[in-house]
Amino acid sequence: MNPAIQNKNYVLPNFVTIMGLFCGFYSIIASLNGNYYHAASATLVAFIFDGIDGKIARLMNATSDFGIQLDSLSDLVSFGVAPGILVYKWALEPYGRLGWMAAFLFVACGALRLARFNVMTKKIDPKYFIGLPIPAAASVIASSVLFVKEKFGDPESITLPIWFTMTIYILAFLMVSNIRYFSGKTLFQQKSYNVLVLFVLLIFIIGLIPEISLFVLSVGYALSGLLLYAYKKIKHPSGQPEDDFSEQM
Repeated sequence: MNPAIQNKNYVLPNFVTIMGLFCGFYSIIASLNGNYYHAASATLVAFIFDGIDGKIARLMNATSDFGIQLDSLSDLVSFGVAPGILVYKWALEPYGRLGWMAAFLFVACGALRLARFNVMTKKIDPKYFIGLPIPAAASVIASSVLFVKEKFGDPESITLPIWFTMTIYILAFLMVSNIRYFSGKTLFQQKSYNVLVLFVLLIFIIGLIPEISLFVLSVGYALSGLLLYAYKKIKHPSGQPEDDFSEQM
């Protein structure tokens, strides 16, 4: 293939990545202006761009180290810095140092999670993620804003209890933990009619009650790793040897 033509293939997937970065930047601006609903919505839109840029690159045979690095930097802004600022301005600011340290820890652990994913992506079972993915952690924060707006009214005028601060610390811990989460990659490879029906049902539910269903799905996925970990501990009390992150490094 002509190199000039091949280089054109890199434009579209990287453009999609930049659109995700734009959503993250817009989320930051909206949070600073007190528009928490718009900030949360922008984060969820960035989630969509993040989900399709890699698939577009693979379909166009346009994967590159440049695209991988750009995607990680975009993710840090869209799913690390942006939700960190959102949750601080929306819920954590009244709690002083405890609040802004929670927001910082979320961003820092998100950066560590991305770095670990980049170096381990070819060394682990593709069926699982090690640690809660940073987009999933960000979606818990963003969907919480949408849920509060749907059930309790304007999120700008609501003060959340201090236990919500602990939720941010837990999300940060889950991102850097060795807890396994289903990646869903093998699910898309299955040619099953039941899988198709499940996705249609999921789309129907999200379209019917988006604020509630997105919140339930986000929180449910964050808890799924803990439930899977507890199930394995109960099923195998003695424990099974698993590759530790430090050993793989």
